[in-house]
Amino acid sequence: MTAASSAVADTRPGLHPLRLARLVDEAVVRCALDLTGAVVLTEAATASYAVTPVIAARAGASRVYAVTRSTRFGSVDQVRAETLELARLLGVDNRIQVVDEKRRAIVEDADIVTNSGHVRPLDAEMIAWMKPSAVIPLMYETWELRPADLDLAACREKGLLVAGTNERHPAIDVFSFLGILAVRLLHDAGVAVFKSSVLVVCDNDFGPYIERGLSQAGAAVDLARDAAAGQASVAYDVILVAMTPRPGPVLSESDVRRMAATWPDAVVAQYFGDLDRALVASVGLSIWPVEAPPPGHMGILPAEVGPEPTLRLQSGGLKAGEVLWRYREHPPTAAREFIDHYIV
Repeated sequence: MTAASSAVADTRPGLHPLRLARLVDEAVVRCALDLTGAVVLTEAATASYAVTPVIAARAGASRVYAVTRSTRFGSVDQVRAETLELARLLGVDNRIQVVDEKRRAIVEDADIVTNSGHVRPLDAEMIAWMKPSAVIPLMYETWELRPADLDLAACREKGLLVAGTNERHPAIDVFSFLGILAVRLLHDAGVAVFKSSVLVVCDNDFGPYIERGLSQAGAAVDLARDAAAGQASVAYDVILVAMTPRPGPVLSESDVRRMAATWPDAVVAQYFGDLDRALVASVGLSIWPVEAPPPGHMGILPAEVGPEPTLRLQSGGLKAGEVLWRYREHPPTAAREFIDHYIV
């Protein structure tokens, strides 16, 4: 489920380091996160995403390796500075090492390896480096797994435990932000939401949360599992697509052509699931966001509405990692309600 569009530091008040430090502490307590003695390999990034290694260290990890790289969101030096500034506020900067590559010695040392952006892909070579007792939290729900992220066959062959996060656990509750994200996506597209008509095309568990958030913001919402189920008599302002990613576009050519013929002035909002953008443009429909998200990724990310959903998502993913790690030694004591289900 990245922030800032340039290498310029994000100065929004909601991302003030002191506030982030407080939110980190609250997340650790809320999830009862205890990584005492664990070595964690995760990522470091800018703005909200600087929190991940800091959460792990604040939860007691003995050592945290945070992989990063320079991107359009910020340089390695910027990421290192933001991460360590936050870590210093919490007194854990001496346990975090920000690195710019996945070195074999680091991978071999890790007990918990997160399936995070700069750590990916977790391919066969990287998995071969991991210790047999290492565990991999997906950092999202199991049904969202993208095959390109992780070589599951290699994990199974080595016997590594892999599991997703139960994002709907009360201590995490990321799904409750899905409606807020939908409202933000439509506001960015120039749609007021209030008094607007929205068709939400969704075949997964995001649907009810998106529908509720848009409805609470004053929209008239129809929720359908496919585009063909939209009401031809309704002049939709928006067709919000939140379909489970798959190989290729999530809407067929006939779906797109019917949408153009029935609701020619509707905005197609790409929330989740890949679209054939050339086809959408060729039939005269408008699409938002302007730039396509990476394959299999959301069109708007949690950090766009503040650090809270990112903190909840990352702390929940680390909690799933803790559960897997502790399950190796003491299966009955693992807080299994924090995980989606074991894949391996």
